[in-house]
Amino acid sequence: MDSRQFLGLEPTHNPHRWVLPVVQGISTGGGFLFGGCGLGAAVAAMEGTSGRKAVWATAQYLSYAKPGEVMDIDVTLAVHGHQITQARAVCHVGDREILTVNAALGDRDLEEHGQFEKMPLNIPQPLDCKERPHVLDWSGTISGRMDQRMVKGREELEELDGTPGDGQVLLWSRIPEVIEGVDAATLSILGDFVPMGVGQSLGIRGGGNSLDNTLRIGKLVPTEWVLLDIRIHMVERGFGHGLVHMFAEDGTLMATASQSCIIRFWRDMPGPGPSGKAKK
Repeated sequence: MDSRQFLGLEPTHNPHRWVLPVVQGISTGGGFLFGGCGLGAAVAAMEGTSGRKAVWATAQYLSYAKPGEVMDIDVTLAVHGHQITQARAVCHVGDREILTVNAALGDRDLEEHGQFEKMPLNIPQPLDCKERPHVLDWSGTISGRMDQRMVKGREELEELDGTPGDGQVLLWSRIPEVIEGVDAATLSILGDFVPMGVGQSLGIRGGGNSLDNTLRIGKLVPTEWVLLDIRIHMVERGFGHGLVHMFAEDGTLMATASQSCIIRFWRDMPGPGPSGKAKK
């Protein structure tokens, strides 16, 4: 299975229009399309229409698509040059716009290259790490279709006690169903974890809803697992901001994803609330 099949993205007779049936398997436990899946579908659609690979893509999340709905993805190739295509995708359910994605796609044959951000040292192998705990029943959702192992982070609910951390979470992640290689769409899905990092960094029983996500893609190499090096930069005014570095198992930095999110607390989950005091 490739990432397009995983998402359920379908072409139409119009090469500029794609459709994404929204199902539980690409949705959150809250019952709406996972932001990373929306970005991934838009990126895959723009790659399919342009015939070129994504260099960067940025999504603005505007509304929610729910299981049972069908999201149309309309692709516009604003500029289609010799080497680079500038494109946008408007993703909507009927007249309701869900997200808008702008992107650049293409390749340039240059000898100059380099990687200056390095994978953290002494990282244990994925299967030597504990599975990321799920405090809710996420079976059948996008979270249930991922395999994630905690390298650095709070592994128990009791550790989310309102004590701030240092802003870094390390997480091995893979999508077992996607066996045809990591691509831009896969990294779009895996990179949508700044909200999770915000909850971990604040020590709260919560996370957030994404406002945006910007994916920047470098060299893609064969890898089963991707190390998510999540860095939360700041949380102010009810919003969190951060970045994810995505490394292959051999240390190659394949992509980065930066996000802002609205801070949200889990419902019906006793623990530190907005006031900093424990809920009852």
